[in-house]
Amino acid sequence: MPAVLLMLGTAHAATEECPAKSTQMDDIIAELEKAPSCNRAMKVFEACEYGASGDVQFGEVVEKKCEADFLSGLGASQKKAYAGELKRCDHKYDNESGTMYRSFTAFCRAIVAQRFSQKALKAGPKAR
Repeated sequence: MPAVLLMLGTAHAATEECPAKSTQMDDIIAELEKAPSCNRAMKVFEACEYGASGDVQFGEVVEKKCEADFLSGLGASQKKAYAGELKRCDHKYDNESGTMYRSFTAFCRAIVAQRFSQKALKAGPKAR
């Protein structure tokens, strides 16, 4: 797994053991859903990643968790910017084949959602 993480070339390295009761997808999704925050969900995602297409489902849970912090408070132009960043993630690996690229896309999308969440939380309740 460390070799795969090095290949990612990103800052998300598993620094903790996966806290789910097993490596089964349903157990990992349950752990992601019970995470108390966007940042914690991202840490669980990083720790439990498959490095393959299964990460798409994990990333969707993280996105929804993070979006709860900001999505309803975005104006039209901010929603467009957010959608544009997600779209860039979706197309970043268009010309690549293999399931690990679906994982990279899932992480890209989750990172975008996490960044928007952090901005909203930093700005305070009026921004949400």
